[in-house]
Amino acid sequence: MSDLLALGEDIKAALPGAVTQAVVAFDELTVHAEAASIVQVLKVLRDDPRFRFVNFTDIAGADYIEREKRFDVVYHLLSPRHNHRVRVKIQTDEATPVPSVIEIFPAANWYEREAYDFYGILFSGHPDLRRILTDYGFEGYPLRKDFPLTGFVEVRYDDEQKRVVYEPVKLNQEFRNFDFLSPWEGTDYVLPGDEKAKAS
Repeated sequence: MSDLLALGEDIKAALPGAVTQAVVAFDELTVHAEAASIVQVLKVLRDDPRFRFVNFTDIAGADYIEREKRFDVVYHLLSPRHNHRVRVKIQTDEATPVPSVIEIFPAANWYEREAYDFYGILFSGHPDLRRILTDYGFEGYPLRKDFPLTGFVEVRYDDEQKRVVYEPVKLNQEFRNFDFLSPWEGTDYVLPGDEKAKAS
């Protein structure tokens, strides 16, 4: 724990203004940084001999819809030499692009595309920022908190047209209540196997 606190303070000292906070929780170090400085932050974390975070593990997104800067972009790094992990968090909104870190870690390419595909997070300087996991013609960003559970369109194969067609979502049956195990209210009919229980 004290090692991680010291590491966090060293990172803050090495990147004044770019790193705003270093927090240790659940034996993990999280560094909060300015979005505009993310390339500089990751370069120092990779190249400085005190850190040597040379392994780029992942980029994740998170949507906090109530905030003005609703998205967190989270970078996970590993230092095999020092046996440390660090999580770098930045914040952005729907319209402000985050600088791409492909020049520092080429492995970030597909992770940035995934964050764009699922959240709509933009990355400036990315050589090929397009969807990577959703279908062609997909509308919206499915991991945003305001994305409808049913989606906007459904896909099916049409035998007459001999091709895949996109149609607005239709719910073909009414919602049903399947809460058979509720302790507050039971069913109005006898479930198979409960004949004796209902009779008493």
